[in-house]
Amino acid sequence: MTLSVCLIVKDEQDVIARCLNCASKFADEIIVVDTGSTDETVAEAKKFTDAVYFFAWRDDFSAARNYAFGKADCDLVMWLDADDVITDENCEKILRLKENFDRYDMAFLPYAASFDGDVPTFVYNRERIFRNGMGFEFEGAVHESVTPRGRILYSEAVVPRGKILYSDAAVYHKKVKENEPMRNLRILQKQIAAGAVFGPRQKFYYGRELLFNNMPREAAAVLEDFLNGDGWYVNKTEACLNLYRAYMLTGDESRAVAALLRSFTFAPPMPEACCILGGYFMQKGDNLAAVYWYEAALKTPSSARDGAFENLDYSGFIPYMQLCVLYDRMGDIEKANACNEAAGAIKPLNENYLGNKKYFSEHRASGKDK
Repeated sequence: MTLSVCLIVKDEQDVIARCLNCASKFADEIIVVDTGSTDETVAEAKKFTDAVYFFAWRDDFSAARNYAFGKADCDLVMWLDADDVITDENCEKILRLKENFDRYDMAFLPYAASFDGDVPTFVYNRERIFRNGMGFEFEGAVHESVTPRGRILYSEAVVPRGKILYSDAAVYHKKVKENEPMRNLRILQKQIAAGAVFGPRQKFYYGRELLFNNMPREAAAVLEDFLNGDGWYVNKTEACLNLYRAYMLTGDESRAVAALLRSFTFAPPMPEACCILGGYFMQKGDNLAAVYWYEAALKTPSSARDGAFENLDYSGFIPYMQLCVLYDRMGDIEKANACNEAAGAIKPLNENYLGNKKYFSEHRASGKDK
C-alpha cells in the first residue's frame, strides 16, 4: 500500500531536513503545510517535495493537520512533526508495516518523547497511520487527537493479544527548541472566552496546562471537575497524579494524598504513582512503607497499550535507586548493593549509580559488612 506523510510546520528550518530525510525512506508522497514560517523552512521542504502548501494559522492544530490530510492521495496517511526522527531500523519496519496494512484501518506506533542520551525514557502510543478516505480527522485545537475506530493495528510496545498484527516501528521526538511556554494555555483560554464548552479530554488538558503554567489552584478546580465527570480512565489516572501535584503546591497535603490514592479507583496503580507514594513515605521517614511502594512500582505492568504516558524510569531505574538508599538506611547493605546494580544495568553511566558503586566498594574494603 502507498503512504502519504503529512507535516504542519512553522519556522523549522533547523530540523525539517532531518525529518524529511527519514520520511523519504518509506513515504510515497510527502506533504508539507506551512502555517507562516519566516525562515527557510519552505525552501528546505522543497528539497524533498513539491507538495508544499500554505495554511493561515488560526490557533487550531487540528484544522491545520486535517488540511494536510486532505491533500493526501495515497492509500494511507501518516502524520509527523518536523522535529521527529525515525531511525533506519524503524524506517524498515514502517516499510514492512505498509505491506501488512491491508487488514487494518489505523495504526498506533510508539512515540518516544524524552531521552537519557539516546535511550528513550518517556514513551507512549500515538495514533499515527490511517487508511485514507475513511474520514479520520483530528479533534481539539491543542493536544489534538484522532478518535480510534475500525480495525486497529497496535505496536509491539503493547501487550500482544488476539490476532493483532504488531509492529515496533517507533518515532522519536527530538526537540532542538522549546515551544512558546504559554501557547497551549493561551489557545484554550481564547476558546473559553469565545464561549467554547470543553468535553472531557480538552478539560483534562486544560487542567494540565494550568498546572504546567504555575496555576495550581485553578488547575485543581478544573481537574476535580474533570474527575467528577465522564472521561477516559487513562486520563483519569493521570489527572489524579496532576491533582496531587497541584494540592502539594498549595500546601494541602491531605487532599494531595487522597487524590493520588483516588487514581487506584480507575486502574491498577501506575509505576509513577507508586514511586510518588514511595517518595512521600521516604520523606516522612517511614522506610518500610517506602520500600513497599517502590517494590510495587517494579511489579506493576506496563499500561502502554492504552496510550498512557509512561516515563520508563518509574518502572526500573528510579525505584531501584531509591530502594538502594532505603536498604542502606535500614542496614541491609547486600540488598542495597543489589538494587544499585539493578539500576546500573539500566543506566551504566549514571553518576549516581557510579557514586553508589564506589561507596559499596569502599564499604567492602573497610570490612564494615563483615
